[in-house]
Amino acid sequence: MKARIFSLSVLVFVLLPQLATAADESYSLLVYGDSLSAAYGISEEQGWVTLLEEKIDSEKWPYRVTNGSVSGETTTGGLERLPAMLDSFAPDLVILELGGNDGLRGLPIELMKANLQKMIEMIRSSGAEVLLAGIQIPPNYGPRYTEPFFEVFGEIAKEDVLPLVPFLIDGIPQQPELMQNDGIHPRAEAQFMILENVWPHLEPMLKKS
Repeated sequence: MKARIFSLSVLVFVLLPQLATAADESYSLLVYGDSLSAAYGISEEQGWVTLLEEKIDSEKWPYRVTNGSVSGETTTGGLERLPAMLDSFAPDLVILELGGNDGLRGLPIELMKANLQKMIEMIRSSGAEVLLAGIQIPPNYGPRYTEPFFEVFGEIAKEDVLPLVPFLIDGIPQQPELMQNDGIHPRAEAQFMILENVWPHLEPMLKKS
């Protein structure tokens, strides 16, 4: 019995460094957004972030996915929360999906742009990469606001030299049956389409161990 205990102890001693190395080889991916990423109106398991996590696991990418999204979040609120999120999760990669609520509230576009660029700078200073997700707001806000609002995401991507998902929910609002009754949030059936919009821009940023 003593010999068996000794053998198990030796085995654990040998395996511990390997287990620690395996843990060190995993990366952290933070999705930092609003209700579009927080599975508003559907279960969390149905949301595109959960689908992303499942895809990453199935393809054996060494990433832990954290959803730091909050429904109703503006870029001002996101900027305030960001330092704590970076400290808590130490992400290697951040999908930044904020701005929609700024637009729905008619907030100044320049304020949104400044907040997003401050967040990008903060994320990069922490050592993480950024994938920016663009948003459009309903056309009833008028082209004098909606057009420059949408264009600002491309401007940020160009000025800060970072990858961009042009429109997070592209192809979904054009199919009313895929939208919830509020006309803003996609239904569960459309979540895979969001993932399909994100994945081509995200995959080149992922790293193998």
